[in-house]
Amino acid sequence: MELRTRAAVLAALTIGLLAGCAEDTDRPAGQATGGPAPQATGEPWYDEVAAEAPGDTAGGAGTPCPLPVTFPLAKGWKAKAVKVPDGELAELLGEALTKRGGTTVRCEVDGRSSGGGFLRVWATDQPAVAPRTALEAFVAGTEDKISGQQFRDVRAGAFDATEVTWLATSTLTDEESRGWALAVQAEGQTLVFTVNEGLITERTDVLPAYRLATRGLANAG
Repeated sequence: MELRTRAAVLAALTIGLLAGCAEDTDRPAGQATGGPAPQATGEPWYDEVAAEAPGDTAGGAGTPCPLPVTFPLAKGWKAKAVKVPDGELAELLGEALTKRGGTTVRCEVDGRSSGGGFLRVWATDQPAVAPRTALEAFVAGTEDKISGQQFRDVRAGAFDATEVTWLATSTLTDEESRGWALAVQAEGQTLVFTVNEGLITERTDVLPAYRLATRGLANAG
């Protein structure tokens, strides 16, 4: 009788442990049930960093950044078109701030008033460049030392997209920071959305607004 009781207890414990293991494999450790599971927890993608709450919308005709796409802005973040300098001003400033790796910056979203950083949208100078090709050229177009590049194909709102992350070591300060960029094709243009960590901004300052914008991409037409 005693042996039967022990066997029943052991069987119950075994079933409980197996059920618990099955439940754990359905979600990452620390992920509450019912929530979306991150694709890649931790470095380098940090998909566990959730998108910010939406505020205004940018892109499209009649907005500060006329683009062939629209995207949601995090609350408190403000979009403005970037004017590329020309003439003497271009000679004085150079193209380091507005051109990089075959792209020209078209829009800047400022989140400093909300404790964030900057989100920038670049357009390739040549039409219909493949997203990965555009990203490779963009990352290579910096004067910093680049390492740890990783690429992945993702879905960005209404678009198939390619995303890259990399580490940049400043040639001036020797400081290391991580950057993320995502490229899509829309209406014959290739657009690159970028954010970077910095001396005063961390990934939790920039990634939520970047995730919101890229996951909410839609055709402007």
